[in-house]
Amino acid sequence: MVIKKPKQWSRQVTEASHALDLEPGVFSWEDPRKIAESLKRSADGSERRKASPFASAMSMLNFYINRAGRQLSGERRRILEATKDELRELYGKPRRNKP
Repeated sequence: MVIKKPKQWSRQVTEASHALDLEPGVFSWEDPRKIAESLKRSADGSERRKASPFASAMSMLNFYINRAGRQLSGERRRILEATKDELRELYGKPRRNKP
């Protein structure tokens, strides 16, 4: 008996992460600040994560960006990269880029 793995395993991870409960469609939002605030709420409220809230939120964001790869439009990539700086600011870390 062969067990098939789901073809879209990365989609499943972002929709049903074992570490974070993400709001539906969070990575499709237009405002980097709102995305960062949502990720922060999810990370801060999670009792299943193994890393710090900041590391968990940043990891989920990077996971989404990396898995989307070339299919991510330039505008969407710009928004998600800006989200990293917003997330850093929310956690009191230094920004990587100037606003």
